[in-house]
Amino acid sequence: MPLELFRNRPTLAPELLRMVYGVKVPERAKVTLGSETFNDVKPKELRCDATVLVGDGSPPDLGIIVEVQLQYKEDKRYTWPAYLAALRARCRCPVTLLVLCPTDAVAETCAEPIDLGPEGGPEWVLKPLVLGPAQLPVVTDIEQACRMPELSVLSALAHSDRPERTQVLNAYCAALSVPDPDTAFQYHQYVLSQLSGPALAALEEIMNTVTYEYKGTFLGKAFNEGEAKALVKFLEARGLEVSERVRERIMGCTDRDLLERWIERAAVVESAEQLFD
Repeated sequence: MPLELFRNRPTLAPELLRMVYGVKVPERAKVTLGSETFNDVKPKELRCDATVLVGDGSPPDLGIIVEVQLQYKEDKRYTWPAYLAALRARCRCPVTLLVLCPTDAVAETCAEPIDLGPEGGPEWVLKPLVLGPAQLPVVTDIEQACRMPELSVLSALAHSDRPERTQVLNAYCAALSVPDPDTAFQYHQYVLSQLSGPALAALEEIMNTVTYEYKGTFLGKAFNEGEAKALVKFLEARGLEVSERVRERIMGCTDRDLLERWIERAAVVESAEQLFD
């Protein structure tokens, strides 16, 4: 899912370069996605996670390789330089590498300089620009969040354990009114899957009270789907057989009050079918 944030809004990459590392990227330049495959590199094809091109000229003003690293992989110290060299050769423009990491530990390891030259030779070093929780901006301003909802998603994932948790999650919830409902739903499902403990409880409390426009669209869908899945799992945990017909009826329910009644009955019914009596 983190890659979809960049693919859905390519401007996120240059914006983060400006905000976090002070890279001079043209403010109003056109930003597009480029090919992620380097077919011209032999002996094998190389494929990065995402490529963002800044500027509509030929050549572009800047090429950005975006990589998502859930954990450190030694092999990337050899493929990242190849990605950059291939993109630079293809587009004839300056290039840089942006690495998104879920934890500070992974970010710290991925940020280690990659020495490309021989020992004792001239300095030839690649320094990856990493984005871990320590580097990602803390988004608490609702206007900023709505201007860049994908950045607000990253902020919610990285900073929901900070003292500003409530402001971060409020801004995130407001930002979800900007994308179309299906995209917002996907973002929200991913955030729900990544948060736990106090952060998840805080988000659920906010979702129960917010009155933003999206509440009746994607948020209702998120609530219903989550509760329906939990209901099916609970019935199965009790040892009750859940037929395909029952499963489809539960998962297809869009009435939250009805789902709540079924959940209350789930602890006492003797068969899954009795939920509907």
